[in-house]
Amino acid sequence: MIETISKNVFLSISKSKMLNQAARKWGLRFGASHVVAGETIESAMAKVKELNEKGLVCTLDHLGEFVSSREEALEATQYNIRTLEAIHKAGVKSNLSVKLTQLGLDIDFDFCLDNMRQIVGTAKQYNNFVRIDMEDSARCQATLDLLRELRKTYDNVGTVIQAYLYRAEQDVKDLKGVSLRLVKGAYKEPPEVAYQEKAQIDENYMTIIQTHLLSGSYTAIATHDHHIIEKVKQFTKEHGIPKEQFEFQMLYGFRTDMQLQLAKEGYTMRIYVPFGNDWFGYFMRRLAERPQNVAFALKGFFGK
Repeated sequence: MIETISKNVFLSISKSKMLNQAARKWGLRFGASHVVAGETIESAMAKVKELNEKGLVCTLDHLGEFVSSREEALEATQYNIRTLEAIHKAGVKSNLSVKLTQLGLDIDFDFCLDNMRQIVGTAKQYNNFVRIDMEDSARCQATLDLLRELRKTYDNVGTVIQAYLYRAEQDVKDLKGVSLRLVKGAYKEPPEVAYQEKAQIDENYMTIIQTHLLSGSYTAIATHDHHIIEKVKQFTKEHGIPKEQFEFQMLYGFRTDMQLQLAKEGYTMRIYVPFGNDWFGYFMRRLAERPQNVAFALKGFFGK
């Protein structure tokens, strides 16, 4: 009960525009530096190089979401393009992850599509890949519609499917052949559209993972749940699915020992590396996901 209340509080706070704006001025506080790789492209590149040297590949995410003006969206588009250029110039092993609400999805669909075409086109030029992060369920269909438009021209773009949504299994079937990151889900969703119980979410998560793998599609399994990871390892061995067809993904700053162990075992281990000054919403969702993550915040708050 207390855990549910705590989760709801953090998820509500994550949507506060006032606190998000204030956090940009605070700098990385409350332990956020444990899970956010600095505020600039330069700091992100340095962190990616460190991770690459340990045998880990990455995906970079310039934090930000829910922009309300075309100017902000255009600025974010150019920042993502500069990030792709920096990845290429530095020669690091990293993809790019983006949020469509940062690129104008709530302003105008076609405007956002144009911005994404610029980003994905730049990535194609550098032989790189762009992952469209999935946001809340209200934006799910628009995200998939935009993906389908992009894939008429580009094959170097994929998205994310959230296991807690009832629609997830059908979406995975519809997206056969598309590189997908599969996750449990991190937003607060109503029972009308999403499973509420952990056991149901876990069961559906394994269902969509197995469905996508068996279809021959590239699958990114993004979880810190060692039970799920062991089940995936066993499933892929039993079905003769090569390690080249899938990868594990984890968040920067979490379960680092497991990340290194999986890489050592020969699995592709990709680290989701967020950076930028718009870190507050992302950090609050991480605290909501796992109560033990609050230790990060308390440690940072007391400067230890």
